[in-house]
Amino acid sequence: MARLTRREVLQRSIAATAAAAAAPAALPSFARAADANDTVRVAVIGVKGRGGNHIDEYLRMKDVKIAAIVDVDEAVIDNAMKVIEKKQGQKPAFFKDGRKMLEDKSIDAVSIATCNHTHSLWSIWAMQAGKHVYVEKPVSHNLFEGRKVVEAARKYKKVCQHGTQSRSSKGLKDAMAFLHGGGIGKIKIARGLCYKKRGSIGQKPDGNPPPSVDYDLWLGPAPTRPFNPNRFHYNWHWFWDYGNGDIGNQGVHEMDRARWGINKSSLPTRVMSVGGRFGYEDDAETPNTMVAWMDYGDVELIFEVRGLNTDDYLKGRIASIFHGEKGYMVNGSYSGADVYDNDGKKIQSFGGGGDHFRNFIDAVKANDPKLLNAEIEEGHLSAALCHLANISFRLGEKQPMGDKVFGDIASANETYDRMKAHLVDNKVDLAATKLQVGPMLTFDPKTEKFTGPRAAEANKLTTREYRAPFVVPDKV
Repeated sequence: MARLTRREVLQRSIAATAAAAAAPAALPSFARAADANDTVRVAVIGVKGRGGNHIDEYLRMKDVKIAAIVDVDEAVIDNAMKVIEKKQGQKPAFFKDGRKMLEDKSIDAVSIATCNHTHSLWSIWAMQAGKHVYVEKPVSHNLFEGRKVVEAARKYKKVCQHGTQSRSSKGLKDAMAFLHGGGIGKIKIARGLCYKKRGSIGQKPDGNPPPSVDYDLWLGPAPTRPFNPNRFHYNWHWFWDYGNGDIGNQGVHEMDRARWGINKSSLPTRVMSVGGRFGYEDDAETPNTMVAWMDYGDVELIFEVRGLNTDDYLKGRIASIFHGEKGYMVNGSYSGADVYDNDGKKIQSFGGGGDHFRNFIDAVKANDPKLLNAEIEEGHLSAALCHLANISFRLGEKQPMGDKVFGDIASANETYDRMKAHLVDNKVDLAATKLQVGPMLTFDPKTEKFTGPRAAEANKLTTREYRAPFVVPDKV
């Protein structure tokens, strides 16, 4: 049998058929190994918004060259091209279809800042093509594909960093060590807060995609549907086909820190969510208000989303908060935390930043995933918590805003009561408003599958129907 060319091998890895989905198992790692003294050649995938920050970070490093940029929208690349050319002396290569970029054996790593629904696919394709990966949060659009990214990193022995940059912060590392050492005693409840005002996106008719956009590539694994500007740049976050709501947008940072603080390297055994989209009517699907409760047995994790005007909670707004026997700790930034006693007196503070992108490049040059501060399994677990909360919510039914919707779980009901008061403050008529109440779901952390009542419905939402050829395979 004739030996496959590199192009043929890569084409097989991204084809739609089942045979092609399995083909990457034999794919050689043909990317150039980055020696400790070499320049690391990086391709940035997705350069609007957060991708611009990726570019800025890499341009500050003398041992990194941005060799290529990838974006399905040619209208957004001009600034990236100019910034890179000014710093590096020449323009990077541009690819509208990043699968062509993956054929370039001189590129060592890719840095992914696309929409959520393509994070995992690009990560897997890149590692199959022999590249190291930095992938923005959340690593996955659903639980299944996040685990497949972890499997790909293990199989192809690649460095894969998740974009939860607090993991590189000295202040947060010190704060977490303080918690893990019993600084506030046994932690009873960890909270994640995403109190971030989000206005209405309004309502817009379907239309034609801009001529600069390859809409088929943008859709990727998502179902084919007419283009709508409200489902495109940034607002895609608020639609289930592409995004995960604010719990999986801003919130995944706070979820990651909450899980880090309680020192859990697994998923919970129970989850329940309630909420809705309150205060206005628009095209969006995801909740702008949410309370999610998760059970780890020895500790509870509670997450809150508030998209309307709100006061802080215990001086936290975009924060993780830990309630212990001897006090509580509030982490309200990517690099700092304050500790209070049970009377609310501040007794200790932690601070000091870090460089998450530098940590990634150092690990690439050493070819050592163990050097990573946010190795991909950490990213998968934190993103999965957001997915679990969303699954309960999406399986919920609308009902009047009653009391004790969480049954006998006092901490969750107290959080829900504060949520109702917050809605009243925003002039939401509770008597005329329905609340979406999700079921209490049981979950097996070992198999990463739901069990018990409604398991079949819930497990269906741990993955998606993939649109060929943009398929995350069962075997990576």
